[in-house]
Amino acid sequence: MRNSVITFPVPENEPVKTYLKGSPERVALEAELEHQSNIVVDIPIIIGGKEIRTGITGKVTCPHDHKHVLASYHKVTEKEVKMAIDAAMEARKIWANTDWTVRAAIMLKMAELLATKYRPIINAANMLGQSKNIYQAEIDSACETVDFFRYNVHYASKLYGMQPKNGVGVLNHTEFRPLEGFVLAVTPFNFTSIASNLCMTPILMGNVAVWKPSTTALLSNYYLMKLYKEAGLPDGVVNFLPGSGALIGKICTESHYFAGFHFTGSTATFKTLWQAACANLDNYISYPRIVGETGGKDFIFVHPTADTKAVATAAFCGAYEYQGQKCSAASRMYIPKSMWPAVLEDMKAMAKEVKMGDVKDPVNYINAVIDEASFDKCAEYINYAKNSKDAKVVMGGNCDKSVGYFVEPTVIETSDPHFKSMEEEIFGPILTVYPYDDDKVEETVKLCDETSPYGLTGSVFAQDRLAAERISEQLQNAAGNFYINDKPTGAVVGLQPFGGARASGTDDKAGGEFNLIRWVTPRVVKETLVSPTDYRYSYLK
Repeated sequence: MRNSVITFPVPENEPVKTYLKGSPERVALEAELEHQSNIVVDIPIIIGGKEIRTGITGKVTCPHDHKHVLASYHKVTEKEVKMAIDAAMEARKIWANTDWTVRAAIMLKMAELLATKYRPIINAANMLGQSKNIYQAEIDSACETVDFFRYNVHYASKLYGMQPKNGVGVLNHTEFRPLEGFVLAVTPFNFTSIASNLCMTPILMGNVAVWKPSTTALLSNYYLMKLYKEAGLPDGVVNFLPGSGALIGKICTESHYFAGFHFTGSTATFKTLWQAACANLDNYISYPRIVGETGGKDFIFVHPTADTKAVATAAFCGAYEYQGQKCSAASRMYIPKSMWPAVLEDMKAMAKEVKMGDVKDPVNYINAVIDEASFDKCAEYINYAKNSKDAKVVMGGNCDKSVGYFVEPTVIETSDPHFKSMEEEIFGPILTVYPYDDDKVEETVKLCDETSPYGLTGSVFAQDRLAAERISEQLQNAAGNFYINDKPTGAVVGLQPFGGARASGTDDKAGGEFNLIRWVTPRVVKETLVSPTDYRYSYLK
């Protein structure tokens, strides 16, 4: 019998380990990297807790060494997708009615397992399969994933505590029911933490999920499934479906029990799923919840009073950490002409210092972009700039895919604020800079606001705080996460809930309460203690 009121206070963020040479975490990680580098994992489909192998397979390789096969995975067919929906709906019968504190306990166990036993496993898989260096893997697959587990439990406790007051002779309460169906989670390659959270937030709230992981993140995502199992998540609550996103999306959105999708990926794919949901609207048991984050064309706006050293550091880190493959990565910068030479020289000095190469060598700050398609896209934009009369490559610009998909940190300088690479999302280590006349701040802020259809992240640099405030106000709709005197990346769970609007998504803020409320449907219950027995109004008596 459970009759206690359990509280879940605000947690502390998981500390980022240093990985100094010889430290316990460094020794454990290096051993795991060696282990995973010398095996080929057979990744199955997982439905209702059972491993399924179709024999239709693909390969997972290292982006920084594309001849190195890390895993072989089995692809779903129409049969397996339908099986996954059935398994999810069967699991829902128990999971939706499980006490929420039990669900919370499972999430907190996931956090503890990941912070300890699974930390080197997930980090090594993230590094090898997604080409992240030690630090980028640590802040993503370890720390941020742990933070999502812990903070979401706290936010759920706040949400469940939102109750109406009672009236005279009346008891009122609100039940927060899970959605009446299953959630389709479509997850990206670039953040293992996001891949976990897109499933686990709905699941904490009592939902069940069909999970379409990114093909280029399958290794770390498969280890997440092992983590969930060990933590006690019942079979069928999450169903793991490697394979064609188009096939999975089509079958799921045609199901009567499609309750919504939780998405991070391209704008085009998001729109396709949304349109499919609209086309099948009459078939659903309820209106589906659509929650998604789709990318950005994130900016740095530099005011003439800015500190040039701070700008250079923010531009370099914001544009090139994890090879610019963050939805929040700095991709365009507006800077006064008088300041640009000094900032460029500082960025060039950093570029000369950093090393590029295999993730297993910790001196390498820059690693590979995720796959050949991404490499080719980056090379296309760089070559376009090299051949344009309106732009020039002033830093980097070299690409080499002979061993891995390596693209140098690149700066394109343009005289056209609407140049191709100022407007279009690239998702690589390419920053396009528009130097503006020092006396045209207001006009350039307007350009910044109107140039891109996206609205995810952005930052302003100014030592004049009132100027920074004016620019922040003018750009209020240009970014869902805005930074003053900092790079536009690095949102932390519980501190800066993340998401954007415009073409960047539904701005439901992963890492905050806003996201959790999308995965429940409230029922308000009124209990009258003594029921009326006379129909007449007082003045009729």
